[in-house]
Formats: sequence, structure tokens, C-alpha cells
Amino acid sequence: MQLDFATLSPLEAYRWLAASITPRPIAWVSTRSPSGVANLAPFSFFQVISDSPPTLLVNVNTRDDGSLKDTLRNAQASGELAIQLVSFAQVEAMNASAAILPHEVSEFAHCDIANLPCERIDVPRVAGAPVTFECRVAQIQPYPAQRPTCHLIFAEVVLAHIDEAVLSEQGRLDPLKLDLVGRLGGSAYCRTSELFQMQRP
Repeated sequence: MQLDFATLSPLEAYRWLAASITPRPIAWVSTRSPSGVANLAPFSFFQVISDSPPTLLVNVNTRDDGSLKDTLRNAQASGELAIQLVSFAQVEAMNASAAILPHEVSEFAHCDIANLPCERIDVPRVAGAPVTFECRVAQIQPYPAQRPTCHLIFAEVVLAHIDEAVLSEQGRLDPLKLDLVGRLGGSAYCRTSELFQMQRP
């Protein structure tokens, strides 16, 4: 089987890519609007792209009507965002926060998600998240440049909050204790509950 992406609709292309590039980590992104409304939304087109400087990349698609999502608007305005990793224990709350709500409604309040203040940025973070990265926007890049369908947020990490409950006896992150969820195709997810190890040559 071959797929000629030039002949696929955007929806078909998305479905094939999202079903094959798996599992994808989920960025649970919190921001604050200029009027003070706290926003929270999940994104699965997400990855670490640099360790020097420590930088994460979140892809935020535009809405079908061409409007910008609250996460992007808020990050553009404030230059700040917090990125949480999603544990299996919080997967229902993460899914609930994906609902499309009016700009003036906070997902934290609407979904009854507890939050804590960040230390370096004026953004709330998800209470109980195994890992939270406080970030400042390094760059926001529309893509493709001529007719953007998404915006790439380059987020430089300035501080990380690690729940000590997910650390090993050696003080390192224990992937089984993290118990993170990943995105698959369609409505499917997975979790980091089965591992194996290999030594690099």
C-alpha cells in the first residue's frame, strides 16, 4: 500500500499520520489570558527538541473556521506557558479539558481541576501532575508560512516541578511510577506500564 499525500484531504492526512506516529506524548498546556482567565488544553503533537537550551515544541492547530485557539492566543500575549505530562490517574481530567469552551471560561474551573501557582511565570499549573515544566516562549512560528494551518510554539524550560512520588530510590524518574499516557490514532491511548531495556552498542 502506498499513500500519495498530495491526493489526501487534510483530514485523511491527519488520520494516517496520527495513527502511525505513535505513541505520542501529551502536552497538557496551561496559560493565562490578558484578562486573567486560566486556560488548560491537551496537545499530542508535542516533543522535546533541544537540551541546550532546554526546549519543548508544541504544535497548535488553527480551528476549522481559521480562528486561533486560546492556548496560542494566550502564549502570544504573555510569552508564558506551563506544560504538564499526563499520568493515567489524570487522564479523565485531561480529556475533559479538551472541550471547546468560550474564551472567558476556565477549564480549571469548568472541569474542577485543582491548580497551584507557578514560581517563575504567572500561569497556574495542574496540581498532582507528575511533571510540570514552567516555560517561556522562545519563538512562535506559523506553518506553513504562506498559509498557516498551525503554529509551532518553541517553549524554553525555566523550571521543572517533579513529584517525588515518581522518583526511584536513586532520585531518578521511574517510568513505571510516572505511568504516563500517550496518544494513538482515533480515540485510542496507551500507558507506560510495560517496559523493556536494551544497551546501546
